[in-house]
Amino acid sequence: MSTKDFVEKDYYKVLGVPKDATEAEIKKAYRKLAREFHPDANKGDAKAEERFKEISEANDVLGDSKRRKEYDEARTLFGNGGYRPGPGGGGSFNFDLGDLFGGGGQGQGGQGGGFGGGLGDVFGGLFNRGGAGTRTHARRGQDIESEVTLSFTEAVDGATVPLRMSSQAPCKACSGTGDKNGTPRVCPTCVGTGQVSRGAGGGFSLTDPCADCKGRGLIAQDACEVCKGSGRATSARTMQVRIPAGVSDGQRIRLRGKGAPGEQGGPAGDLYVVVHVDAHPVFGRKGDNLTITVPVTFPEAALGGEVKVPTLGGPPVTLKLPAGTPNGRTMRARGKGAARKDGTRGDLLVTIEVLVPGDLSDKAKESLESYREATVGPDPRAELFQAAKGA
Repeated sequence: MSTKDFVEKDYYKVLGVPKDATEAEIKKAYRKLAREFHPDANKGDAKAEERFKEISEANDVLGDSKRRKEYDEARTLFGNGGYRPGPGGGGSFNFDLGDLFGGGGQGQGGQGGGFGGGLGDVFGGLFNRGGAGTRTHARRGQDIESEVTLSFTEAVDGATVPLRMSSQAPCKACSGTGDKNGTPRVCPTCVGTGQVSRGAGGGFSLTDPCADCKGRGLIAQDACEVCKGSGRATSARTMQVRIPAGVSDGQRIRLRGKGAPGEQGGPAGDLYVVVHVDAHPVFGRKGDNLTITVPVTFPEAALGGEVKVPTLGGPPVTLKLPAGTPNGRTMRARGKGAARKDGTRGDLLVTIEVLVPGDLSDKAKESLESYREATVGPDPRAELFQAAKGA
């Protein structure tokens, strides 16, 4: 990622969201576009592949609150690629923004003073560029995002799932050199640095990847037929990924170093896995707790008793139902919920549902009539009407 890219690219426009979009809106927009332009869904479509890269790049920045803040601040400072001088700011400073971003720099024209840290930290943190090591050929691998759908039980207990991913990786045919014979030459334009400087007006200059060698610092003498001299090729691989127990629907898991391989000794990117969880016909979930609704008869609720309740993947538990249990009461079976990070488990929350029979036999009706006569008392709705009248 060059300085020019950083300042001029409008990631909000790439994802089609406003600048004040919420995290949820950004996530929704990214997932929709990623499905549409994913290489697996557009075999051989170079434009779709390039669009997918742009979408992933935009999400890497806007999907992280810290990186998004740094991006917004930098664009506010530099506008659409140019520095905004303060009111009445005259004079000319002739220094390379690459030095400013790299963490050093001595102003020209008698303007001393260093710019160590500061913006170098901002851009270094955003694009994984170190303050002192920007002039090296090593490149960090691309971050990859994938999605996986788990059953309710797999999400609660954890699971190992296979993920098939496509990403840019060093070309195997030329070992990432871009040269058919593995003997590339140093780029004469950038002299192997992979970067060139250009004037930006006002005495400033911007550092961009070299157009001749695409920022690699090397040029193939006999271009590899597979990667056309780029040294990079699309690689598809399947890897086993462990999804931790207790993961929730929509959660985004980061696996460091499991993304695309780096280039020329650079570190691998990261893998982000978005988890989707299927619903369960019996159980629900609230954080670390599982939920279940258990029907009981009127006699059980009125007289009390013991009720057996199923658990997820384990033997049933027996709950003691107190006499006079009302409809909708929630009881707790401890330790029968979802797994937590510390190895403990949440609880199973049992909601009581008192069943009202819709079809009564003559004997049952007679018994209920006797019950009604035996329990005649004050009108239970009297206070309700009194409160309504006084309001």
